[in-house]
Amino acid sequence: MKSVLLLGTALTLSLTVTADWQFKSRSDLAPPRLNITIPATEDVEKGYLFVAPFAGFPDTPTEQHGPRQAGPYIFRDDGDLVWSGYGIYSIWSTNFQAGRWRGKDILFSFEGDHNPGYGHGHGHITIMDNHYETIRELRAGNHKLVDKHEFHIINEETGLIQIYQPVARDLTAWGGSPEQQWIVNAIIQELDIATGKVLFEWASLDHVSPDEAILPINPGQAGSGFNSSDAWDYFHINSVDKDSDGNYLISARDACSIHKINGTDGSIIWKLNGKDSSFKVPKDAEFCFQHHARFISQHDDVEIISLYDNSAHGTEHAGGSEVHTAPTSSGKIIKVNTTSWEAELVQAFFPPDDLLSKSQGSTQTLPNGNVLVNWGSSGAMTEYLPDGTPIFHSYFDSGYLGLGVENYRAFRYNWTGLPNEEPAIVALKNEKGVTAYVSWNGDTETKTWRFYAVTDEYGSKEFLGEAARTSFETSLRIPDLNVGAISAEAIDAHGGSLRNTGIALVEQEIKPVEKSMMIDISESAAEKVIAKPTSRWEEYGILKYFRLRVDEL
Repeated sequence: MKSVLLLGTALTLSLTVTADWQFKSRSDLAPPRLNITIPATEDVEKGYLFVAPFAGFPDTPTEQHGPRQAGPYIFRDDGDLVWSGYGIYSIWSTNFQAGRWRGKDILFSFEGDHNPGYGHGHGHITIMDNHYETIRELRAGNHKLVDKHEFHIINEETGLIQIYQPVARDLTAWGGSPEQQWIVNAIIQELDIATGKVLFEWASLDHVSPDEAILPINPGQAGSGFNSSDAWDYFHINSVDKDSDGNYLISARDACSIHKINGTDGSIIWKLNGKDSSFKVPKDAEFCFQHHARFISQHDDVEIISLYDNSAHGTEHAGGSEVHTAPTSSGKIIKVNTTSWEAELVQAFFPPDDLLSKSQGSTQTLPNGNVLVNWGSSGAMTEYLPDGTPIFHSYFDSGYLGLGVENYRAFRYNWTGLPNEEPAIVALKNEKGVTAYVSWNGDTETKTWRFYAVTDEYGSKEFLGEAARTSFETSLRIPDLNVGAISAEAIDAHGGSLRNTGIALVEQEIKPVEKSMMIDISESAAEKVIAKPTSRWEEYGILKYFRLRVDEL
């Protein structure tokens, strides 16, 4: 065992450096390196990729897992960084998206606590403008806590959220002991974004019986009910949408069903799938433990929705096993007819690598008809043509750091970023000359960087040259070793000046250790160490299992 631990330490030391040395001008940034296995074709939709990957395995003294800087990111299709939100959105962030509020482009993300064992999180929604400045924080109303799963903007004015509210009930009718008294009341709210006022609230226990739960209270895969933090999550809302008629669409993961809710009185208009479906659902349109249900279109008696079909649920105790209902997860577009009361699969989007994600996931329909599917706990995303052909596929980190990486949702949006912060610049010299490196986190408008030597204490400048901006960081090699200070200027597509950097004094370059000097570890040896990493699901599941056993004694 000792030799394995030493090997694991050496492996970590040699491989986690892949997160470092990415940007000379921003050595503090170590974003994930996307592992792109299907490069984007010319048919992908325009726009940037919005993701917020995080580690699915815990760090230990001998293992460090990726991404090293979990947080929200904007990437180009080739994996080039546009914006790192690490440290800007703090604590734990997810459901990172672009949107519009009152006619202006914004970013938003959940920020708060993350409980991976139960799939819950509590915090608030933080909204930023296109200068990456916080303009609003939004919390649930009526003395409740926002959960991480949903924030969805409606008509640029209101926001949909969901809440997991533990309440005490007699659960003996559903197999609970007298001591198992806690159940999650799954709640949705529609909020006025400007004021935080609650415009609508709906609670599952007022309308949906625990009879519809797919996962029973025992053996506790969805919570054992012994206390409020371990409440039985019989319904588990993870997405909310609203149509033009004012009715709501909710995804109930632990009931394997989609519910359409009357926006006036809260009554259930229909249920799709699950134990009490209003529709006849053919085998290929069935789903379970799903995420991210959205209205696509509605006309007369035909409604089309999209969703992410996990078809899997993570184990919640060490002696149990995952629940699988299909060989792989998939994105699905489903049509329902409210006259014939039949459902039909319009299109399914299957993973290139037979991925099966036990949690998380999203399916985004794009303006050009393409579909972007995020594979949740499997840590990957794929863009498809409307017929299901994959035209882009990527994992959220690379090499050893890619193991266990997860991402709740992924999106593609057009975005114009104009950072308020000053661009970063550094000037490094070696035996070949001086090289200036410049970057501007979040900037999408710079097309050219112009570089200047600063020649005196008054800031006088001498033009050194310019370089086209093709990636996050741009550099210019300067043969003259006598240059002592350098600045740069960001130029847009029309030749206009956007912003100047500060002045960088030239300093000696420090280079990374050559690969040949690192510890040589064969691929087979690496596989030995990483073959059975410990999942957080198992870690938290063991705690739940033993707590359940102690309470029974």
